[in-house]
Amino acid sequence: MRLVRSHGIGNDYLVLDSDHVIDAEAVRALCDRHRGVGGDGVLEGVGSDVADFGLRIWNPDGSQAEKSGNGLRIFARYLVDHCLAPLSFTVEVGGSVVGCTVHAESGLVTVQMGTATVSPAEVPCARELVDSPVEVAGVSLRLNGVGMGNPHCVVFVDDRVQAGARARIPAGPGDPLDALPWRAWGADLEVHPLFPNRTNVQFVRVVDRHTLALRVWERGAGETLASGSSSCAAAVAAVRSGRVASPVKVWMAGGALDIEVSESLAVVMTGPVQEIGVIQTSRAFGERPR
Repeated sequence: MRLVRSHGIGNDYLVLDSDHVIDAEAVRALCDRHRGVGGDGVLEGVGSDVADFGLRIWNPDGSQAEKSGNGLRIFARYLVDHCLAPLSFTVEVGGSVVGCTVHAESGLVTVQMGTATVSPAEVPCARELVDSPVEVAGVSLRLNGVGMGNPHCVVFVDDRVQAGARARIPAGPGDPLDALPWRAWGADLEVHPLFPNRTNVQFVRVVDRHTLALRVWERGAGETLASGSSSCAAAVAAVRSGRVASPVKVWMAGGALDIEVSESLAVVMTGPVQEIGVIQTSRAFGERPR
């Protein structure tokens, strides 16, 4: 099995660069960071009748994701670098079609992420969540439901960060957010009854009028250094509530993404991709070693 491993500001994916058929068991084995190749997920190219290319996104637990911003950027760079694709094209993922542009000179990739929704039926979530107080692990957190083609729970935690630390511009690890038990909160919220399909969770600190600090608990993966769709969801919730104005720079532990949010909640994401290497596995993953 041949794989191309790349990361988008620390969120790493394995692109399946062969005709092998994979399943949930194979994905779990591949993504295992001790006995496998290691990764936050697997990207599998598939056919499409409505776009130039099709993509299936696997979470490391073997479940499938509807959309991933970092995954889309990584897949776009893979298509250009390894498959001689043009610099602009469309990708069908999770039932939607997005536009991708690879910027040859800078190496950045821009993805038209589609239009966000806050409708409970479309997120989906059990009821409307707009700065709604919900008790999680014995504390009251303000939740915002946002749909980006996949479900998100955006949690603003400014009031829980020490006042003296709020003025710091985030630059990765060490942000004041890390003083909070956000991992435990994220694990509880991922499977909260409010979200019938589970959810991705973002913990957000507003830094200034165009900057957010973010920590990500990803559905099916847990803590991740970065997430494209999470950045988009956080920017949408922050712009919609008047906390910030577009464009928004979203800082995470792995780095930053630039997000634009229109009045109609159409979202455009731009960020880097770095290839780590090409891997030829020495055994068939998904089969138990003898």
